[in-house]
Amino acid sequence: MKTILITNITVKDICEGFVYNELEGKGLFGLSGKLTIQPEYQRNYIYSSDGGKKEMAVIESILKGYPIGLIYFNKVSEDNLEVLDGQQRITSLGRFINDKFAIKDESGMEQYFGGMAKDKQAKILETKLLIYECEGVESEIKKWFETINIAGVPLSSQELLNAIYSGPFVTLCKEEFSNTQNANIQKWSAYIKGSANRQEFLECALDWVSKGLAYLPTLKVRCAD
Repeated sequence: MKTILITNITVKDICEGFVYNELEGKGLFGLSGKLTIQPEYQRNYIYSSDGGKKEMAVIESILKGYPIGLIYFNKVSEDNLEVLDGQQRITSLGRFINDKFAIKDESGMEQYFGGMAKDKQAKILETKLLIYECEGVESEIKKWFETINIAGVPLSSQELLNAIYSGPFVTLCKEEFSNTQNANIQKWSAYIKGSANRQEFLECALDWVSKGLAYLPTLKVRCAD
């Protein structure tokens, strides 16, 4: 697998054409559509699930001049890239620039990007990111994804399986069982302990179906579809 260090991409560049899917499905985009931020094998966005502490920390780090870590892209083709590692950080940046959440200023007041002083906006937008562009066959890319995700917020067992065995079936299952906008999630919460965002509903549904259990037939039918 080949890797190239890129140091000239700014936050503004990476958030150009940023699209955030509120339904948490596949397909967050940046770099004017050239970058797929959430490919099939990536987990859902989870940085907002702790009350927004992690996503706010990303913005506060940039304002303080702290590095936010290496980011890895997979070069799919000459005109297409996808995020191999850094999806949560990039999504936090895009969401903030699009006023999806606020941070606290020096006085403890909520401050959205659109209401910030121009010099602070510029500091965020002009920050350069350290990015490694990787190129290799699919098995190499997925093995590398598994390796670099040992540190940080660990992948759950189902998130790791999704990373290794991605495809149309996994995508459809995630749309049903990993989508917190699905009205059935609240109903299923009476029977399942865990987070739909962390693929724990999907993991349970697949476990029930694979063992042929008879209880909760609604889940069984939906997953079988």
